[in-house]
Amino acid sequence: MRLRVQALGMALGLCVLAGCEEKKALGPTTQEFNERRQALAGKLASNAGKPPTARPAQAAPAAATTAGGPSLPTETGDFRYEPNGRRDPFRSYEWDFMKRELADASAAGPLEQFDLNQLSVVGIVWNVGRARALVTDPSGMAYVVAQGARMGKNDGTVLRIDDNLMVVRERYVDLYGNESTQDVEMRIRASDGG
Repeated sequence: MRLRVQALGMALGLCVLAGCEEKKALGPTTQEFNERRQALAGKLASNAGKPPTARPAQAAPAAATTAGGPSLPTETGDFRYEPNGRRDPFRSYEWDFMKRELADASAAGPLEQFDLNQLSVVGIVWNVGRARALVTDPSGMAYVVAQGARMGKNDGTVLRIDDNLMVVRERYVDLYGNESTQDVEMRIRASDGG
């Protein structure tokens, strides 16, 4: 038993001695890292007031290229990301699109949900300072509109209100992106009787 403990102690001693060799560092030491960091900070501070200059094209280092792929950026520090005016790259584009659609729908008035042929002019007050018209939608709801009011699905705007008609200018965009306008006259419907 005693021999066994001695043999085990000797084996353990040899392992410790074999492992006590000076090991080489796998990467830079903390001191080397801090020195490089201070050198780069000094370089950035000295270049802070100077405009960027064009550098001659340099061959990419062999370690930075991957087999068949693009080369990786080097430690030159040329690239700066400016987020001003750009959308968040981590937010879904569809979410922003849906938000804009909802904002546009909520900004539209109730008369912008119908075509002009679905709306009817019921009455006009025109002998006052600012003429107004009473317009009803298909459900029977009545709205008072004046010159400049928006109505109709095709971005219509009330141009003028006369004694028995209202003129609305609509904008149309065709498949090629060409914009055209059309003036639509909406008249008060004549009553059937007396």
